Amino acid sequence: MTFIPKNITANGINVSYLDEGTSTGAPLIFIHGFPFNKEMWSTQLTALSDNHRCIAYDVRGHGGSEAGAAQFGIPQFADDLFSFMDALKIDKAIVVGLSMGGYIALHAIEKNDARIAGLILCDTQCAADTQEGRDKRKKTIAFIQKNGLEVYTEESLKNLFAPASLQSKKEEVSFIKNTILDSKPENICLTLQALADRKEKCTMLKDIHVPVLILVGKEDKITTPEAAEKMHREIKGAEMGIIDGAGHLSNLENKDGFNERVKSFLAKNFKS
Repeated sequence: MTFIPKNITANGINVSYLDEGTSTGAPLIFIHGFPFNKEMWSTQLTALSDNHRCIAYDVRGHGGSEAGAAQFGIPQFADDLFSFMDALKIDKAIVVGLSMGGYIALHAIEKNDARIAGLILCDTQCAADTQEGRDKRKKTIAFIQKNGLEVYTEESLKNLFAPASLQSKKEEVSFIKNTILDSKPENICLTLQALADRKEKCTMLKDIHVPVLILVGKEDKITTPEAAEKMHREIKGAEMGIIDGAGHLSNLENKDGFNERVKSFLAKNFKS
């Protein structure tokens, strides 16, 4: 299914988003991972928009959204989320975040939990980067600034997908490859720095009191099932699902398995 992007001004920038389906309940807002865009959620919008209002937007500096003048940072991205909700006149939403999107979601619920009806945290974690991780991101920034995105993209694909997916999910691999290559190198570098600078959110997990679903690809090498289990232990009442045949992009690598877990969670916890 092809969706037609819309645009709206929020927090001083033009934000590109998809808005499908109708519902009287809390809408779903999907936040993509790095360095992707809203289109990575197309299958979920198709699967869920019959019963829910589903909104996927491009984070500042990604996809069709402007970078603006503000310094990139996960707290800034969380502020952008609330401004985007204000622009759409949405008081409260179920937030679905994958990887970086999960970091944004955790920052958002810590800042204003009254506006978050529920969380679906996908292939993400609560920990900050280690010093080794921060150093690696800085080296990646320097490499991209010198060499561009080609080599970075090829190396990223090896870590993003499960080994079997690289062979069997050619369309999805090509989509992600083109998404990264179509990105602006300067915005990728700014976001890498934002990821390196982010604060840990493990200590606040005990204060989350909304329904939470944690999903992770069984073969995720970036944010591992162990990292997901840590969040599962800390968030009271959270549900957790391990997605078979998937690496870091579980929503693309095992679409049916991912969507069924989300549908079950929504049916159990929210009225459509």
